[in-house]
Amino acid sequence: MFTDIVGYTLLGQKNESLSLSLLEDQRRLVREILNRHNGREVKTIGDAFLIEFPSALDAVRCAYDIQGKTREHNVSLPEEKRVHLRIGIHLGDVVESEGDISGDAVNVASRIGPFAENGGISLSRQVYDQVQNKFDLPLVTLGAKTLKNVATPVELYKVTLPWQQERIPSPTQLDKKRIAVLPFANISPNPSDEYFSDGMTEELIATLSRIKSLGVIARTSIIRYKGLTKPVVEIGRELNVGTVLEGSVRVAGKKLRITAQLIDVGTEEHLWSETYDRNLEDAFSIQSEIAKRIARALRVRVLQSETLRLEKKATGIPEAYSLYLKGRHSLNTRTEKGLKDAIQKFESSIKRDPKFALAYTGLADAYSILASYSLEYVPPKEGFPKAKTAAEKALSLDDHLAEAHASLGLVKFFYEWDWNGAEAEFKKALELNPGYAQAHQYYADFVKSFGRFDEALEEMKKALTLDPLSYSINTGIGHVLYLARQYDLAIDQYRKVVESDPSFVPARLWFGRPYLQKGMFKEAIEQVEEAVKLSHETTVSLATLAQAFAAAGRIADAKKLLDKLLTRGTEQYVPSYWIALVYASMGNKDEAMKYLERAFLERSSWLVWANVEPRFDSLRSDARFASLLARIGFKPAESAS
Repeated sequence: MFTDIVGYTLLGQKNESLSLSLLEDQRRLVREILNRHNGREVKTIGDAFLIEFPSALDAVRCAYDIQGKTREHNVSLPEEKRVHLRIGIHLGDVVESEGDISGDAVNVASRIGPFAENGGISLSRQVYDQVQNKFDLPLVTLGAKTLKNVATPVELYKVTLPWQQERIPSPTQLDKKRIAVLPFANISPNPSDEYFSDGMTEELIATLSRIKSLGVIARTSIIRYKGLTKPVVEIGRELNVGTVLEGSVRVAGKKLRITAQLIDVGTEEHLWSETYDRNLEDAFSIQSEIAKRIARALRVRVLQSETLRLEKKATGIPEAYSLYLKGRHSLNTRTEKGLKDAIQKFESSIKRDPKFALAYTGLADAYSILASYSLEYVPPKEGFPKAKTAAEKALSLDDHLAEAHASLGLVKFFYEWDWNGAEAEFKKALELNPGYAQAHQYYADFVKSFGRFDEALEEMKKALTLDPLSYSINTGIGHVLYLARQYDLAIDQYRKVVESDPSFVPARLWFGRPYLQKGMFKEAIEQVEEAVKLSHETTVSLATLAQAFAAAGRIADAKKLLDKLLTRGTEQYVPSYWIALVYASMGNKDEAMKYLERAFLERSSWLVWANVEPRFDSLRSDARFASLLARIGFKPAESAS
């Protein structure tokens, strides 16, 4: 019998002290049980045990007890401290010398373990023949398997453990062309170089997604696994992927070492692995090589145009690339401080290399997010024109950047209200990279603003396939349902997100709106008050709470919040759109229209929803509101009824 720890090698690179702690736990758990089943510990090899038994039945019973004991041990522990074992058992002749054993049977046994699920037990046909009528649990065939360095395929079986019987889907059913790039571990001498390992992960995702035959999971789902030692088979099931890429990054001066290994989720076998020792300026060529090796390993055809894109070097200046990765790292915080730091980093990167198109794309993203409808840290007229300039510069350098087309589409949609131009840019982004989850989400936002809700849901589902754990996309599905007046379905959708992450502010915030439309004011106020607390009283959350108070008849409470927002507007940018919504909820149409006109002058990105927002239904018979929609560019036939 061989038993080892799932994912131990990578864990040792990420966190050596934790890996040693888990190794001690494993050895204690295994050794406690061996004597009960006549097992003899031959030796340990790293994290693996080689154990000999006088009978196959003793070995299987021992394996079952080890996995059961390990499961009990794990129950009360956080994920990162859990021990995940896999066990393989074979029966055959061995050669014994000075207490050690060797021979072909030992080699076969060592190759069987990886076919066991996390927490599972796999057996050879020889063991199955000995125990099939003597062991109580079901034994299920895995078919004939080719084992490394073993000439003849070996028929394998697995023990169906009581706690595994309802697990779905089976790893063998997962699509190997769907791949997850797990967060690369930072093993650089300087912990602050983590931006580089994070950046390499994100860039590898982007590079692989350019191969249209692959389905690559987006960063926002992948980031959930950072710092975790969850077994590959569990990650595969959660993300519905058949293969996983994992690795590590070490930066020392201008030297770069990247290790990468591609793992089959079904068997946990390494399909390919490589270590790259290069100079920092070779980072792009390493990404290209990894992408092409993965394509070969998965027998995926790479088109000539895709090969040219993979081989294109974005910049040959290491300092420009490092600054770009630092900018992306800051951009992903989505905080005002982080976004402004990202802008500085991207601008510094561009100074090092004025032809670095990706840095201009990052700059466009940062300005768009700063001025976007979800945050509005700066007025739209300040952020969006800068985003447009950066996106157009990126495209002048490289017209095949899907990310830059999507960024330009956002400006045309949210700021310029250039519907044809926005749709063309979103479609171009999706044509260039169908695996770009965010572009599907952006395009869904675009079509739902016109009431094309079926199309919006279809695009959201495509985005979710590529980014299955994204709270933003799942919340966006709720937004489509809300705008479509499907309030019960919207409530169900928001509830799922809140149950997954009670602290995710957008879901909490938008959760209140379908309750408002149903007249369930208590439930609406509960959700929005939680959003106010979690968001530290953002303008959007306070305005939404004011609407809820007004709709519930608590006019004094609504006015108190409205006064707070108006005072805040004398000190910082407060979108007039939200003031208008509060007045509309209070039944004051004149003030609502006054602030909607101000929002129009501000070019507020929120106005793209005025055509379909249920909270404005009380204004739809007002000629002033119809005139506003027409000036934004919505045709009367598209207006919500």
